[in-house]
Amino acid sequence: MSDASVLLSPGSALVADIDAYRTCEFATLTKSGSPVAWPTSGMVTADGTFLLTTSLGYPQKAINVRRDGRVALLFSNPTASGLPQPDQILVRGVATCPDEVYTEPSGDLERLWKRLMERQPSSQAYLDWPMTRLTDFYYMRLLITVTPTEVVRRTLPDPSGSSAALATSGLLGAPVLATFESAVLTAVDEAGAPVLVRTTVTAADGGYRVAVPADVPVAAGPAGLLVHRHDELLSKLYNASVRGELVADEQGWLLKPERLVEPGATHKGGPLDQFRLVRDIRKATKRYLERRQLARPVIPWDQYRAIRSAARAAAKG
Repeated sequence: MSDASVLLSPGSALVADIDAYRTCEFATLTKSGSPVAWPTSGMVTADGTFLLTTSLGYPQKAINVRRDGRVALLFSNPTASGLPQPDQILVRGVATCPDEVYTEPSGDLERLWKRLMERQPSSQAYLDWPMTRLTDFYYMRLLITVTPTEVVRRTLPDPSGSSAALATSGLLGAPVLATFESAVLTAVDEAGAPVLVRTTVTAADGGYRVAVPADVPVAAGPAGLLVHRHDELLSKLYNASVRGELVADEQGWLLKPERLVEPGATHKGGPLDQFRLVRDIRKATKRYLERRQLARPVIPWDQYRAIRSAARAAAKG
């Protein structure tokens, strides 16, 4: 079925489970056709599409979508979801992203901001002076709308003992993967569209052995293993991915690692590192605007502070 209102029907048990997840893994395709995934947050809208955003400082997701709209979303990290028996839920579809900068928190975007402020209270501090002088980029958003064409629910993998031997394997990225009980395989199908599945990873000669269920339509080619974490309040965020080539052999699927991507790895220290991170994002935001000959938008701070007040009131019950 391709009708979004049927696949993600607001008020359904499926959408309730999706809404319970604080984050999802979002995969797009690079210019070369390689799948890449990041953790992000979003929500199902009234028409059954899925809305997520990205700031101008991190526009790659939007750029990829404008080039090739085939995407995948996976809801598989149940931290803070409250779900008693969580599954992993894969949503594949077609995304659009207008080349328009949104700063006005209205409609679905207002609801999304309120949800974020409720679930990530630390983000509310960006609305206080002097943070407003530095983090206006956070409120300059590109909107990505995903129309689902396929939704599949699967069980989460049993992580028992899956990462025990990774740390000493000597494989690229092994010390990172060993700190997680499972990882998200980011791959493509025979048509080159992205596919995601949370799975277990073990060390093998020449790469990582990944367990892929028989009904997951992966194909050999560029692929990656994404790991990420957050706490109950969407703080202490971390993500990394091992990217390489997925090959099939007589034992199943093997990912041969080629590169470890660890965003923010150079900004793990104290206030000075955080300042450098903000500086880098501001520069990226400026480049995005200048390339499109756009003036830096003015942020309607009062509207965001009103949303923060509503979020705080909701938190108090």
